[in-house]
Amino acid sequence: MSGLTLQNVTKQFGPFTAVKNVELTVPDGTFVCLLGPSGCGKTTLMRMIAGLDLPTSGAIRLGGEDITGVPTHKRDLGMVFQSLALFPHLTVGENIAYSLRIRGAPKEDQKKRVDELLSMIHLPGFADRPVAKLSGGQRQRVAIARALAISPKLFLLDEPLSALDAKLREAMQVELRQLQQKLGITTIVVTHDQREAMTMADTVVVMNSGEIRQAAPPVEIYRRPADTFVADFIGSTNLIEFKVDGAGRMTVLGKLIEGLAAPAGLASGMISVRPEDVHLTAPDMAPITGRVVFVRDLGGMIETFVEVEGKQIVAVSTPRARPDVAIGHAVGITLSPDVCVVLKS
Repeated sequence: MSGLTLQNVTKQFGPFTAVKNVELTVPDGTFVCLLGPSGCGKTTLMRMIAGLDLPTSGAIRLGGEDITGVPTHKRDLGMVFQSLALFPHLTVGENIAYSLRIRGAPKEDQKKRVDELLSMIHLPGFADRPVAKLSGGQRQRVAIARALAISPKLFLLDEPLSALDAKLREAMQVELRQLQQKLGITTIVVTHDQREAMTMADTVVVMNSGEIRQAAPPVEIYRRPADTFVADFIGSTNLIEFKVDGAGRMTVLGKLIEGLAAPAGLASGMISVRPEDVHLTAPDMAPITGRVVFVRDLGGMIETFVEVEGKQIVAVSTPRARPDVAIGHAVGITLSPDVCVVLKS
C-alpha cells in the first residue's frame, strides 16, 4: 500500500496513555492536519511518525514498508519544527543545502537545488543573506525549503506557523498549501488552529484524549461532525438538546421540528446547528420564539444572541442581511431539518 499507514498505534508513558489505538491512512500526495486541543496526543503521534518516539504497540508503514523501528535519519522525511531550528551562523543558502552537504552532494548540485528552492519559496537571490537578517515569514520559508531539499517522501510540520502574527500566518497557510499542491508531496501538519486546518488540509484528523474522533475532509468535519466534541471544537455551533415523542418525532426547545426524525432507539440527545444556519424572523412566523439578549457587530458578520427556554442560541448574518432587531426584541427562530445534525455523545 502506498502512502502512510498507522496500524493500531499506541504510546504509553508509564501508566499514562498519550495515543490510543490510532488507525489512519494517508494516501500519497495528500495534505493532512492533525488537529486538537493541547494534550490531545497530536504531537506525540507526529513524533512517532518521525521516529523521534517509538510506539508502545502498533505499526507505522511508509510506501508499504514497515518503518516502526527505523531511525529518523533513515525514514526519508523532511521536518519543520515549531522553533524552525535554523542555524544562525549559516547563510540562507547554507541552511537550505545543509542536508545535501552532509550527504556528500556535489557543490554544483547543492547550488542548483538551493536556487531552485529559493525561487519556489519566492526568495530568489537570498542565498548569501544571513538568517538573522530575515523577517519571521522569510525564516519560515527557509525552514520549509531546507526540509524539502532532499525531496523527502513525507513532509512533517509541527505547528510551524504559530509564532507568526495573524495576517502573516493566514498568508503562509495559503502559500504552504499551494507549494504542497505544486510538489505533490505527502504532508502532515500538527496544529491547534481550526482555521489553519480548514484552509490547508485534504483531510482533517480531529483528536482528543489520545484518540481520533473524526477524520474527514474539512467541509464534512464542519457540516457533519461525528460527535459533540468535534461539533463544539470546530468553529462555532449551537448544541441543543432534543427529545423524542411517542411517535418518534423530535422536539427541540420544546417545539416539534417538522421533517426531523430521530435515529431508531434514541429517546433524547443533542443536535448541532451552525450559527449561520439559524434564521431569525418575526415571532409570529416561526414555531420557536425567544428574546434578543445581545448583538455583536464584527464588521463582516453580525452575531445575535437569543434566549429561548433558558438556552442561548447564536445566529450569524452578513451586514447586508442584518436582522432588524435590538436587545429586548422578541424574535422567531427557524431551524431547517437539513442543517440539524444529530450527534453522538
